Amino acid sequence: MILGMHHVAISTPDLDRFVDHYARWYGFERVADGGWESDNARVGRMVQLPGSAARYAMIRLSGFYIEVFQYLEPKGERFERRMCDPGLIHICLYVDDVWAEYERLSALGMEFHCEPGGGGTMLATYGRDCDGNVVELLEVIAADHPFPYMGVRQPA
Repeated sequence: MILGMHHVAISTPDLDRFVDHYARWYGFERVADGGWESDNARVGRMVQLPGSAARYAMIRLSGFYIEVFQYLEPKGERFERRMCDPGLIHICLYVDDVWAEYERLSALGMEFHCEPGGGGTMLATYGRDCDGNVVELLEVIAADHPFPYMGVRQPA
């Protein structure tokens, strides 16, 4: 039986920079570290990269985890993923005041696609993190929103 979602994983060329960025900008905390060497055949099979070596960290914000990988071997290639390209295209962070977070993160240097906006039940905007991954900021402003955040009491 599937009980729920535990984490998403993101690969980065610089693990420590990424983890520091998510701690300072978004409030994540580092909760675990690890890695494997190129002689670990089981992990090589699991990630379909025989002979790979990597470091990883697990970071957490409330009940949301991101597993961050830095592959030491083989080195990944950087490319810009467009929102329409297949695959995971963004992570969403729930906020209590999207305009305040938009202003705070803009002052820190986050580049946003546009100002926050939305319909009658929510406000949202998309921006980019230190590696160019898309990060959505979402504020639910109506109690009858069709997919509310389950971690906190919804506004009345």
